Amino acid sequence: MSTQPLLKERSNQIHRKGSAPFELDCNKDSLAGAVSQRACVFCGSRVVLYPIADALHLVHGPIGCAVYTWDIRGALSSGPELHRLSFSTDLQELDVIFGGEKKLEKALNELIDRHQPKAAFVYSTCIVGLIGDDLEAVCKKVAAEKGIPVLPVQSDGVKGNKRAGYEAACNAMARLVGTGDVAGISKHSINILGDFNLAGEIWLIRDYFQRIGIEVVANITGDGRVADIQRCHGAALNVVQCSGATQDLANMMRKHFGIPSLRVSYFGVEDMAEALYAVARHFGEPEMLGKARQVVKSELATLLPELAVYKKALAGKKAAIYVGGAFKAFSLVKAFRLIGMDVVMVGSQTGTREDYFELEEITDEGTIIVDDSNPLELSAFLKEKDVDLFVGGVKERPIAYKLGVAFCDHNHERKEMLAGFTGMLNFAREVYGSVMSPVWQFVPRRREEKKS
Repeated sequence: MSTQPLLKERSNQIHRKGSAPFELDCNKDSLAGAVSQRACVFCGSRVVLYPIADALHLVHGPIGCAVYTWDIRGALSSGPELHRLSFSTDLQELDVIFGGEKKLEKALNELIDRHQPKAAFVYSTCIVGLIGDDLEAVCKKVAAEKGIPVLPVQSDGVKGNKRAGYEAACNAMARLVGTGDVAGISKHSINILGDFNLAGEIWLIRDYFQRIGIEVVANITGDGRVADIQRCHGAALNVVQCSGATQDLANMMRKHFGIPSLRVSYFGVEDMAEALYAVARHFGEPEMLGKARQVVKSELATLLPELAVYKKALAGKKAAIYVGGAFKAFSLVKAFRLIGMDVVMVGSQTGTREDYFELEEITDEGTIIVDDSNPLELSAFLKEKDVDLFVGGVKERPIAYKLGVAFCDHNHERKEMLAGFTGMLNFAREVYGSVMSPVWQFVPRRREEKKS
């Protein structure tokens, strides 16, 4: 297999560790015609805000945009489930010609009267950006009439990508922050940013923090509530996972309310433990740090013996990783090392230069590091490295199965808990079941290897 990129224009976004000094371009517009794995601006904002369960979510645009993002996250709620209803203004040809503002106002009035939400998020789509509907004016008018926050999410943008959608979502949430009562919040309190409660993970993470003496003020946004976000400026610390999605909001809260932030990850044993230790160290309480160590010790006593069984079977198998945010990739590299597997390719849709420098430091010689890849490249890399497992999202699954490669869904569509210590065990079980399945011996590529 040639080591040259399949698309010459993308050569600066692909790096092979050890072949040259590290240099990688990122934060670029996707190459026209390359069929990037990235999602659109609207989708980026939708995946961040969707888990706020007691808010109304109205997509101002053609019905296809709402269909595309319906139930887009496996985000569970401990109470209301208004977020799971995907409302749309269903813009038609005449709306494009004459404008959709009246239709939007009518839809908002009807939906707010019917569902009595705590707030409403209104998403603009590409067509709204083209026809010029004044989302801000309509939302302001309805908010004054209905007495609830009606928040425009400026997520139109034909050339933009999911990263711009994250920023739009954070801008919308920032309008809520600082409008609630902060009385009674503990000095040892945090907001959890960037966990979206896939398969109930935020409940597990909250439990870990509560066991070491931390009050969680707001989940932003998994199992989220409008009132909690309105008072989250009373927390002492923002704990940020999936930094690409919610770091902008943490930065805004640092600027306007002086709240510091920590970047953490809850995936894998090392990073989950370090997340607890880092928060305890921030508060400078020896007793809290002792409790954190006890939680980790207790969880590992159950986890490590079971992981040893999977490690013995998986040792030397090869994995490829392609995820939305690069921060998740760091934890996955460490998690695969823990179960004896080698990571031979790693990439993301929205990584920063600093993210890729860190990936280069923690990966082995020969590892392919790629930014904003496409199906053609990913297929070539999987074949070149002869991988046993591909970790990605719903758009990467067909690539793996067509090549006869096991697949693990680590994106927001999944239904199994993969965060925390419990999640690490679930991850190992899923990887083992996928890689060791006897079905792969019937794949043409594997049959040919067996004959040779």
